[in-house]
Amino acid sequence: MADRGWYSGDSHVHFLSAHAALVEQMAEDLHVVNVLATQWARLFTQTAEFTGAPVTSPDGRYVTYVSQENRQHMLGHLALWGLKEPVLPYCSDGLREGDAHAPLDTTLSDWADRTHAQNGTVIIAHVPRPNGETAALVATGRVDGVEMILHHRDAHRAYYDFLNAGYPVPLVAGTDKMSADVPVGLYRTYAFLGDQEFSFEAWCRAVRAGRTFVTSGPMLGLTVGDASIGDTVPVSPGRPLTVTAWAEGNLPVGSLELLRNGAVVARTRAVTGDRRIELVAEVTVDDDSWFAVRAGGPDYFDVAHHRDVWNRGVFAHSSPVYVTTADRWHRFDRALVEEMLTMVRGGMEYVDETAIRSHAGPAHHHHGEHDHRAFLLRPFQEAEQALAERLARGARIDG
Repeated sequence: MADRGWYSGDSHVHFLSAHAALVEQMAEDLHVVNVLATQWARLFTQTAEFTGAPVTSPDGRYVTYVSQENRQHMLGHLALWGLKEPVLPYCSDGLREGDAHAPLDTTLSDWADRTHAQNGTVIIAHVPRPNGETAALVATGRVDGVEMILHHRDAHRAYYDFLNAGYPVPLVAGTDKMSADVPVGLYRTYAFLGDQEFSFEAWCRAVRAGRTFVTSGPMLGLTVGDASIGDTVPVSPGRPLTVTAWAEGNLPVGSLELLRNGAVVARTRAVTGDRRIELVAEVTVDDDSWFAVRAGGPDYFDVAHHRDVWNRGVFAHSSPVYVTTADRWHRFDRALVEEMLTMVRGGMEYVDETAIRSHAGPAHHHHGEHDHRAFLLRPFQEAEQALAERLARGARIDG
């Protein structure tokens, strides 16, 4: 795949040293491994491995980068790639993440902002849970990708809902490896660099651009007209487009499905399983849409399984190609935006009513602000305003 411009990576690995990760990824021909330091109550892992720079094989073909997974048991988990400096605290608010009974010191949005200030990449880890702040992150543009680590219907639905609500978020995958019976890259992300020279930074840029597919076996290809994965293509309403897709691999592939806005619009099946299957379809676009392709068993969610401790399904799924009938891509689903708004308000209620704070009065935390409550609530209020404005614009359009 590297000869075709596609480079593989694991979004999410724990408990390996940088050197051990590099040895394993060379064995698996995995170009990037993101080892994520984190906190498990009073256990801190991989923190001594953090250097703020990649560790590279002598030929430059393989890169391990020790960065962070920052976690909060209700609000969510973030994989933070490419950090130059630690983003602290690693975890917050107790219950297996930070110290038991520890207060809520910060938000996922603050972690995301401080990562972006270092030109790092912010990934929502293992959708769809925990999800107390994920809708706020997406609504305020703080997310660079959504991660799948399991072949579950609810993970697919969460991803499709963000896209259908109008938020073009790339898809990534990783193992969340915590033991020796999970090889690095069993679930992996392929990012398209084309003719660019491979580097960790170039790979992350390709991920942020949405030029990705995820897989635990099959390789994927997708073109919509002349557009490839991650592209946005303008078309005239009613104009037919030719969609071409393929899947191939060393494990049998039972089905290849073309999605439009999350619904299957074309399918090719190979009941006995083939090494390569293809699909060609004609589609007519009357409004802004997204197209993606996925491969799996004869029925997509009825798949063979790897024999790792997770019993993971064998599947593959692309990020979308976006098709617009205007000058920019736009989708709006009122029910989904309202659902996101409900989630944001639920997160806000948790922060204000349930989470432990140091004390009721003013406090000076790492953010340097006098009013800690206002600091914690601000990203939710920003998201609430952004979603309310989208609903108001949608009402005017609907009218």
